[in-house]
Amino acid sequence: MIGVVSYGFYIPKYRIKIGDIAKIWGKNPDDIINSLKITEKAVSGIDEDSLTMAFESSQMAFSDTKIRKNEIGVVFVGSETHPYVVNPTSTILAEFLEIEKHYLAFDTQFACKAATGAAIAAAGLIKSGFTDYALVCAADKSTGSPHDALEYTAASGSVSLILGKKDLVLEIVDYTSFSSDTPDFWRREGIRYPSHGGRFTGKPSYFYHVEQASKELFKKTNLRSEQFSHAVFHMPNGKFPIQVAQSLGFDNKQMVTSLVVSYLGNSYSASALMGLVSTLEIAKEGELIFFVSYGSGAGSDAFVFKVTANLAKRRRQFTQAVAQKKYIDYPTYLKFMKTI
Repeated sequence: MIGVVSYGFYIPKYRIKIGDIAKIWGKNPDDIINSLKITEKAVSGIDEDSLTMAFESSQMAFSDTKIRKNEIGVVFVGSETHPYVVNPTSTILAEFLEIEKHYLAFDTQFACKAATGAAIAAAGLIKSGFTDYALVCAADKSTGSPHDALEYTAASGSVSLILGKKDLVLEIVDYTSFSSDTPDFWRREGIRYPSHGGRFTGKPSYFYHVEQASKELFKKTNLRSEQFSHAVFHMPNGKFPIQVAQSLGFDNKQMVTSLVVSYLGNSYSASALMGLVSTLEIAKEGELIFFVSYGSGAGSDAFVFKVTANLAKRRRQFTQAVAQKKYIDYPTYLKFMKTI
């Protein structure tokens, strides 16, 4: 078996209310909130970036394991907001964590599914015997241009997974991917803020890829939606994951725990994984979790996870971490995001 041995997450303590952003631009807060199904989002501080957040979530992942640093043979970091265009985040992270230098490292970029693609690669390397353990991190300090629709949803956060073959908390039962050239979201070199294709981001992009990856995984595993205790989907807003879940036969009970976007926003590469770790706070041994990421450009990675008895020993207090928050106003938000 190959799967998740340990996991960690980092949620910045700062929050901004979506209504406060709407008021700045003369919008009706209720209209924005009802449209996006998001009330507030997590914001990283002025001294935080995707690297520092990846370090924090990785520290949590390592905190109660007996894994020696020289057993980590792979370090992958998936992000849309790497601190450097040229200079890997993965090697700096490994240095901070004091991981021995005999490891394979690289950064991945595939919009919001950058880390789940890396997880599939890492699982393959473990299965091949290349390494016993791999560290895969998802971290983003995402932002949108002021007065753009993305400004209401783009958030900050990080999730780290240690993959291996022993003492798993989550077994990877199976996975599949579905990809196409559908550029619904992009940012060219030297351009500060991303652009998006408006109406093309929904049905031809998010829904098409998530649904196709999901259906392929159902077919591959011979499983049905009602056999899963939890369902997790990438969360660009609060409406899309609910709609796609319903189209695939999932109900609200299977979704309720994973919908963290309503109070944390869309942390891009960490978004779906943040939903996954939220379910691990309540998941029970033997339960199946259906998980699908989505990245613009476009593609989805779909996984079936099975909870093991070891989760009880490594369960993280997600709700408690979410509760540690401090609200900021819009000028402070712009300062933290280095917009001004």
